[in-house]
Amino acid sequence: MTHDSAQRGLAEQFHRLHDDVLVLPNAWDAPSARMVARAGAAAVASTSAGVAWSRGVADAGGLDRTTALDAAARMVAAVAVPVTVDIEWGYPDEPGGIDATIAGVIRSGAVGINLEDFRGGAPVAVESQAELIRTVVAAVDASPVPLFVNARVDTYLSGGEGESPSSMLADAVSRAQQYVAAGAHGVFVPGISDTDDIRTLVTAVDAPLNIMAGSGSAPVEEFAALGVRRISTGPQLAMSAYGEVMVWVRSILGSGSFDQLPVGAAPSELHGPRR
Repeated sequence: MTHDSAQRGLAEQFHRLHDDVLVLPNAWDAPSARMVARAGAAAVASTSAGVAWSRGVADAGGLDRTTALDAAARMVAAVAVPVTVDIEWGYPDEPGGIDATIAGVIRSGAVGINLEDFRGGAPVAVESQAELIRTVVAAVDASPVPLFVNARVDTYLSGGEGESPSSMLADAVSRAQQYVAAGAHGVFVPGISDTDDIRTLVTAVDAPLNIMAGSGSAPVEEFAALGVRRISTGPQLAMSAYGEVMVWVRSILGSGSFDQLPVGAAPSELHGPRR
């Protein structure tokens, strides 16, 4: 089996996973990807925020294409399950534009992408984003690997400044519908939590709906009953891991004792062959 055919098979598998509810705990480097896969996840998704923090730069602008794709390749090499990557807004302003980004994603071995519609602290005009999605889909269609294109709608995550709940929902529905019409295979609406709003989106959009969940969110079965087909954790696992480092260091420095320090993962779990 060639590399292309193996990757194509993983991409087709990833598409099929959206027929049911796909739970995607987000990883940010090779060891965290291995932990997610070893815990039983059917696929691994990256978080651009976590990748950025792990490289010592800020989210939403600090991460460049080369660094993002390097992280993607390392995660792919660490696991045997499909990997989808967050490519922020696709880095269209870097050399080669969006075509170079998609080619790089495919070279990394990933089989899906997330594409944001919030840039520079403001939402991108929906017409411009739909055109970008069309460019992305054209590049995917011309490639040997059917990447799953997940179009992110940041209406809720950005807070919808000055908007009423009804206008935020209307904006999210409109954006989602136009992105699907442009060729996106799924839509990701992080920040949405109201049951009625989720139900409205599921009904109005003819594509799998991805939401972001965390502490305090409804359980998977409740989202499934609403028709949600993909659940991500975003940067929560990375934030938790880094936060735990500080908790345990404070404990050690405060008590002088190492007795309560958790053993954690074994070295063989953090690094090793894919299979």
